[in-house]
Amino acid sequence: MRFTGKTALITGGNSGIGFVTARRLIAEGGRVVITGRDRAKLDQAVAELGENALGVQANLDNEAEIEALFEQIRSTFGSLDIVFANAGISGPTPLGNTRAAAFEAILRTNLTAVFLTVQGALPLMSAGGAVVLNGSVMRELGSPGSSAYSATKAGITGMAKVFASELVERGIRVNTVIPGGTRTPIWTRGAREGATLEGTEQALGPRIPMGRLATPEEVSAAVLFLASDDASGMTGAEIVVDGGTTGAPWGSTVFRKV
Repeated sequence: MRFTGKTALITGGNSGIGFVTARRLIAEGGRVVITGRDRAKLDQAVAELGENALGVQANLDNEAEIEALFEQIRSTFGSLDIVFANAGISGPTPLGNTRAAAFEAILRTNLTAVFLTVQGALPLMSAGGAVVLNGSVMRELGSPGSSAYSATKAGITGMAKVFASELVERGIRVNTVIPGGTRTPIWTRGAREGATLEGTEQALGPRIPMGRLATPEEVSAAVLFLASDDASGMTGAEIVVDGGTTGAPWGSTVFRKV
């Protein structure tokens, strides 16, 4: 029970990687605060997670709502041991056809809000605490039309290293998980509405050496390791969970057939 007596915050914890991480952390003895924008989805997630979960509706693009989130955590639990800054959005931002507002909305949620979340958590954290940021292989793939999203994930990589440097004297570790394509609802929302996970996996599988999308459980296992005392000697580090997409790309089917 690696997380007995520990309290964690997971932003965007009402679905996908965040929800699975919350469920597994609770199963290992922890208490979890999850955030989400949609009250109904948040309530449903808390009902599934049980009595050791607290749901806080919060739009992390709003600095006042971030402050209110941490005030509620302080008044309920008094302190925080773990922060998993997981919340993020995607959307197409192709050159020549993107408005500033669409570009900046992705930056605000995926980068600025992550900074403000970690900053807001610090007064509640002490030595032994752990911060995990959620990055993405999109930081380096050069996927057309993804400038804003890819820029934010590259920014997460750089920002995490700065956080680690700034917080090491306080005894707070900062590490990053780097997922590749993962079986989460992000593939069926927004500009991808109407798509299915099965269709997405069929399309992307040949480009992934393992031939499939990762599962949220596989990514969450890396998050829990980084958040636990098992990773007590790690800060400023990354764990990549991408089926070999970036580490062994020539193992994918599209290259093996060349």
